[in-house]
Amino acid sequence: MDDKQYGFTTTILHSDRQKNIEHGSLHKPIHTSVAFGYKDAHQLAAVFQGREPGYRYGRQGNPTVSALEDKINRMEGGLSTICFATGMAAIGAIAQALLRRGDHVVSSAFLFGNTNSLWQTVAAQGVDVSMVDATDVANVEAALTPATRVVFVETIANPRTQIADLERIGKLCAERGILYVVDNTMTSPYLFQPKAVGAGLVVNALTKSIAGHGNALGGSLTDTGLYDWSRYPHIVDNYKKYSTPQWGMAQVRAKALRDFGASLGPEAAHHIAVGSETMALRIERECANALALARMLSADERVSAVHYPGLENHPQHDLATKLFRAYGGLFSFELREDVDCFDYLNRLRLAIPASNLGDTRTLVIPVAHTIFYEMGAQRRASMGIAESLIRVSVGIEDTADLLEDFRQALGG
Repeated sequence: MDDKQYGFTTTILHSDRQKNIEHGSLHKPIHTSVAFGYKDAHQLAAVFQGREPGYRYGRQGNPTVSALEDKINRMEGGLSTICFATGMAAIGAIAQALLRRGDHVVSSAFLFGNTNSLWQTVAAQGVDVSMVDATDVANVEAALTPATRVVFVETIANPRTQIADLERIGKLCAERGILYVVDNTMTSPYLFQPKAVGAGLVVNALTKSIAGHGNALGGSLTDTGLYDWSRYPHIVDNYKKYSTPQWGMAQVRAKALRDFGASLGPEAAHHIAVGSETMALRIERECANALALARMLSADERVSAVHYPGLENHPQHDLATKLFRAYGGLFSFELREDVDCFDYLNRLRLAIPASNLGDTRTLVIPVAHTIFYEMGAQRRASMGIAESLIRVSVGIEDTADLLEDFRQALGG
């Protein structure tokens, strides 16, 4: 490849070949070695001290994982990317490496259940966390304090699909010098680049749409290059030996990857990298299927509500249309009170009751009774999680087959 700017999929397909690749392989090979030897001990010391590029130990980096990091970085238009064992590890890395007791975080209240649980754990360790309705920037601004270090939002909330006021929150964070972190999992880099709204760090759960086949766990954190790390108060002097744009990720790689050890393995990295090659093709089909299903269900009298940004009655439909390439492959819906959600799920023939999203197969789950059960009825109610809410992660099946399956499960 030359230096020409190529499209999204072309870039992913050929990114490994931008660097030397062993034996002419088209994919970066799986490097299983944990240790990396050097002929010259001086070079080993130089690598450990950051004076030369190289690999120290498998917990801190691996050639196969590095190749995936390059792919994710290209997808997000980033300065640098670090991969982790899971998406939750990537979010946890922010707390582990960048937050201290007495700091303050403003987070969207509409969050993935495990992320909500993580912020509760962080709060119990002495970091103040404010959960706000981030669909309006005014709520975020009202929660800010002099100790606010991070504002954290998801692009589209899982499972009720609320959309944060992404652009205006980005402008607010830029004005105040606050690190703006956007979880892009629900949209993926194909539908949206959070860098466009001023995000300093971008989270992706690689397990979902990027890998796409439900066969590998992984997460990533991308530095977009937009945040000025000289404004962040907790950078350790040891990492200030690098150029200022590298400070944040140098500290994350050391404090959250090396010290905490949530490292992505090379086999999983390879699965994710290969899966990513068809991401755009899969997501386009998933989005088309999701829109068709959401429209069909919203027109059925046995369904009381459908939550999907692609529907014109969604509160943030216009915002989603403006920001995203399409509306995503996930939606949720509520059944009428006289229709039991478990009976409905058990009548489905194609859709699989399972906890994941972004898979090639359509997956369904009763939210209040599973992934949001632990948080309790009061917290669920504050998030708009009805007891009958069913989350649907739409796959790539033939559209007509999916429509018929969801229709027959309603009883006709």
